[in-house]
Amino acid sequence: MLYMVIERFRSAGAVEVYRRAKEQGRMLPDGLEYLSSWVDPDFTVCFQLMETEDETLFAQWASKWNDLVDFEIVPVRTSAAAFQAIAPRL
Repeated sequence: MLYMVIERFRSAGAVEVYRRAKEQGRMLPDGLEYLSSWVDPDFTVCFQLMETEDETLFAQWASKWNDLVDFEIVPVRTSAAAFQAIAPRL
């Protein structure tokens, strides 16, 4: 399943997040896959598209970052999958 992870950087900001990522990597547990990400122009919010079949892995991963980031994790689907799911009701 796909998830949009919305990260709001805390007061330390993006510099500390990027520093940790440079030094330690993404620190993803097995079974949680990073697909892509986008960062707002002010370096205050990051949107990451991730995939997993085990939503509980997010807690393990977030525990390595939650001193720097507030997380919102939203299950999502592609537009094509959404259309296919709703098509019978059209």
